[in-house]
Amino acid sequence: MIRAVASERSTILRPSRALLGGIAAVVLVEAGLLVAGPGVSRAVVALLLLVPVAVAGLLGGRLVALAVSLVAAIGFAVLLPAIGSPAVKAGDNLAAIALFVLVAIVAGVLLSSVVLSDRRRMTAELLTLETLRQVDRDRAALLRSVSHDLRTPLATIRAVATDLRSDPPYDLSTREELLDLVIDESERLDRIVGNLLSLSRIEAGALLPDRQPVDLAELVESCVGRLRRVTDRVVLEQRVEPGLPLVKLDYSQFDQVLGNLLENAVRHSPPGSTVTLRVRRSVVGVSLEVTDQGPGFDPTVRARLFEPFASATGSGSSGIGLAICKAIVEAHGGTITASEPGWGGAKIVVEVPIDG
Repeated sequence: MIRAVASERSTILRPSRALLGGIAAVVLVEAGLLVAGPGVSRAVVALLLLVPVAVAGLLGGRLVALAVSLVAAIGFAVLLPAIGSPAVKAGDNLAAIALFVLVAIVAGVLLSSVVLSDRRRMTAELLTLETLRQVDRDRAALLRSVSHDLRTPLATIRAVATDLRSDPPYDLSTREELLDLVIDESERLDRIVGNLLSLSRIEAGALLPDRQPVDLAELVESCVGRLRRVTDRVVLEQRVEPGLPLVKLDYSQFDQVLGNLLENAVRHSPPGSTVTLRVRRSVVGVSLEVTDQGPGFDPTVRARLFEPFASATGSGSSGIGLAICKAIVEAHGGTITASEPGWGGAKIVVEVPIDG
């Protein structure tokens, strides 16, 4: 579809070639009429010379139509009977030339304008159609990813609940372990729903941060504590620079950013590996870095890593977490970047100004 749009545009944007072609066509018509001799009427001469003007206007636009009209007018004047010949006056030739120029310009410019308008309308319709198709693709990706994300924890909760309802002879520690699993999956569902709600606010343009002075050390401790069950499968290193100033942030939104980054890092890290969370001063204000020892970024999605659904295929996630992080960070006037350290894994760095 995009190729079709580009093709439509390319047929319009060839003024030099259209001009040369129009002039060449005028010369050919002129040569043919000279060979035919003086017996051809003025009306036929004018109509034949108007054809190159119209075609040039179609292919090259208004300016080309004007230029070819002038060339055709010169050719028309050459073919007129010489002044002083029987029944021919100077005023007749001048009037004929003026009328031809007027008709040629009007015909060429008007025709090119109509065609250009039609092509622009077609291009707009093609772009709208492509946009609608992209929306349909995004909607399908959302349904696929969300159904996957929701089905897994729901299946776990249902299995545990069904098992416990049958009153098996489990000891207390086993029961607590199963109940912890239900809590873990319930919290995971809550995070998924939170991301979906944030995505809807982003698409509606309603993601407006409520900035308040925030202690980043306190935010980190709170978020890490809430995700303790998620991060238990890795070694989480926290490196928070002491004495950091308060930063004007939306506390709940940045709690979501940090939660998404940590969960993303843990999901792609081997069990027992190290995930590092580092918060420190930066040139911009403060930086928040999350580094893991996983496989790094998939080359097929690296260029659109922060787009919704970019990593949905085959990754076990909806692919909207990083897109939400980017929207929140940019709404705070900050930046988010991804890189791969030399020793492997992935590193995501968020930088935000202190004063918002």
